[in-house]
Amino acid sequence: MKLARYGRPGHERPAVLDGDTAYALDGIAADIDAGFFAGGGLDRVRAALAEGRLTALDTTDLRVGAPIAAPGKIVCIGLNYRDHAEETGAAIPAEPVVFMKDPSTIVGPFDEVLIPRASQKTDWEVELGVVIGAEARYLASPADALACVAGYAVSHDVSEREFQLERGGQWDKGKSCETFNPLGPWLVTADEVADPQALGLRLSVNGISRQDGTTGTMIFSVAHVIWYLSQFMVLRPGDLINTGTPAGVALGIEGNPYLRAGDVVELSIDGLGTARQTVGQA
Repeated sequence: MKLARYGRPGHERPAVLDGDTAYALDGIAADIDAGFFAGGGLDRVRAALAEGRLTALDTTDLRVGAPIAAPGKIVCIGLNYRDHAEETGAAIPAEPVVFMKDPSTIVGPFDEVLIPRASQKTDWEVELGVVIGAEARYLASPADALACVAGYAVSHDVSEREFQLERGGQWDKGKSCETFNPLGPWLVTADEVADPQALGLRLSVNGISRQDGTTGTMIFSVAHVIWYLSQFMVLRPGDLINTGTPAGVALGIEGNPYLRAGDVVELSIDGLGTARQTVGQA
């Protein structure tokens, strides 16, 4: 299934897509959030869709929101592609590099991304987003991890490199500026993604290809990341994990062509859809 949310910010209406038709989840789900996943929401939607109990939703003039609402946390994995670590001059990590991102950074896949005031180094990062569907706590092995996944989405981990790397302290402040995590267009349920390590990721800026990689080159697989994180924190339904980005970010390109107001970023992942954001100024 593909789950989506439509409407103005803060008032999105949850829906499920069947082919090209969106069906409203009225009476089935108030929203696609922690309670939805923890309370068997995916099973309810599947049943309602199979039984023909849902009403078609005309989305023609509706904004596309992020496919999940209010995650409890966003956990990110840094330097998780060898070519990206090499382009930034970083050592290949022996264990996953973990940092957090403010959950309020999530916006829709076609919403404006705002460059922070005083920023000169706002950068792009296409990433596979993993949404947790069942609690992951001290998992015994990576083999247990994928059973905890609700689904996958295109995630844009926008970053301000000066704030992240040159201003001291944690990476979080270069990752948590407003609008810094466009997500979607859909949450594709885990049963429709045969292998999360076989997905192509692409990103372009103003029509110029910048990133073109595959999740198969991750240093730490999705399963390993979930298992690893569960040894340090409890992953709860609705949480989002950003799993890292391949080479091609502005930080690693000669001349460092960081984002400026008016730029257009397009990104896609095989089977998970395409997103497009115009860059503005905060």
